[in-house]
Amino acid sequence: MSGNGTTGDDPLQTAVWRLRSRACWADAAALLPADRPAPALQRAALLAERCLYTERGWEEAEDALRTAEALAHSDEERGAAACERGYLAYAATLHGVRDRADEARAALGRAAALIPPQAAGRALLDFRRGLVAQNLAGVPQAARAAFRRAHAGAAAHGDELLLSFTWRHLAGLALRDGELAEARHGFAESLRIREELGYLVGTAPALASLADTEEEPEASRLREEARRLFRLLGGVPTWLARQLAPPAPGAATA
Repeated sequence: MSGNGTTGDDPLQTAVWRLRSRACWADAAALLPADRPAPALQRAALLAERCLYTERGWEEAEDALRTAEALAHSDEERGAAACERGYLAYAATLHGVRDRADEARAALGRAAALIPPQAAGRALLDFRRGLVAQNLAGVPQAARAAFRRAHAGAAAHGDELLLSFTWRHLAGLALRDGELAEARHGFAESLRIREELGYLVGTAPALASLADTEEEPEASRLREEARRLFRLLGGVPTWLARQLAPPAPGAATA
């Protein structure tokens, strides 16, 4: 979920990013060697992200994660692997595959003990701890604090993609609290970043969220664009289907 979408002169990372951004996580992971710590961890991260977006591929993600954990040697490598372990457990719990909330909290806590406060990976860890607080524990205050730490860390390290996520989730909390202007601004920033990076798989959710803060006819235009991208990517992310479902024929609209 982290990364700035710009890969410089590295053709391998450019290919991985293009596949990832178009919901081809397995193809992206297949390009990476599994016998070194950094690419093994990247493979695990790609396959865990696929689980969250598609609700499938759990065993493959677990296998990749176990490989990354076995290859990790430094504290930061072990911390990054623990962060992915927590994220995969979070995704499984969120989608009702199995309740792994305790595993998610424990793994993210282990990562916090291993990843130094100023390290680049700390922002992603803070963001994921915010997800657990928001969606598993139901504690929006703790989630907001974690998202703000993640936002500051992502900005400090130039992690544009993570910024798109922190903008989005802070905006969601603002919308929940009735702060419409703040929510609209956050969702618009998230959409802008994702469009600039070419993060296609994340653009439909950003469009749909922004639509929730707009008046007609702009709201309908944004939702229709989100539906077009959703269909283009074969119904990914799966959890967006409910949000994009058109109103029933004859249903009253406001």
